[in-house]
Amino acid sequence: MLPAPLSGWKRATVALLLFGVSFGYVEAAVVAYLRALGEPVRERFYPGRGPDDLFPLLKLEQLEAGGPELLQVLKTEFAREAATLVMLGAVATAVGRGGAQWLAAFMIAFGVWDVSFYAFLRVLLHWPQSLLTWDLLFLIPVPWAGPVLAPVLVSASMVAVGFVILGRSWAGRPVRFGGLHWLGVLAGALILILAFAWDYRNIAAGGMPNPFNWPLFALGEVASLGTFAHAVLAGGFGSIDRKTTP
Repeated sequence: MLPAPLSGWKRATVALLLFGVSFGYVEAAVVAYLRALGEPVRERFYPGRGPDDLFPLLKLEQLEAGGPELLQVLKTEFAREAATLVMLGAVATAVGRGGAQWLAAFMIAFGVWDVSFYAFLRVLLHWPQSLLTWDLLFLIPVPWAGPVLAPVLVSASMVAVGFVILGRSWAGRPVRFGGLHWLGVLAGALILILAFAWDYRNIAAGGMPNPFNWPLFALGEVASLGTFAHAVLAGGFGSIDRKTTP
């Protein structure tokens, strides 16, 4: 198995970084527009709240009272979130070869996009005030929420793991992911999603967020990173990523 040329590694790395940073700005700009659009309605139902306070969320009946255009914005937002995942998957497909490389490229693009998103929000809106400021992360399939620190930690982990996988693969020493490794990574990811969606019923009903479930979040991080560390150090249980060179 021959390693990929260095020029190919450089191009792929630059492409992932440029995509993630530029997409982060686009996402931050969209959020700035959405906040400006929804602020009059939020002020109507929650007078006296700060302009940077995302919670409590507007309930469905409040959106309906604000006019049909706001309901259309909500539907558009659902579609935009789904399209975001498709775009990240598409750039990963263009860079990665095989399951492990695709996953690595997806994680790098996702992580750089997410961290850049918060950096540009800080520039455009002077928000968040701190890493402990709460944010609404996703709406699919239910509202995800948590302190900004939590998704930033996940994104940083994704970028680091992704570069290790791609770097070793392009050097001709790929990380071998066996079936149990994929299962462990998936379990860790599901636990992280559960941590973010833990309070979704209360948040969707217009309540203020309850304390974030940091123990569950930590369990998801440990499960995912521990599984990856085992794959790197112990070699795995039989690779399912047969094609690893670009």
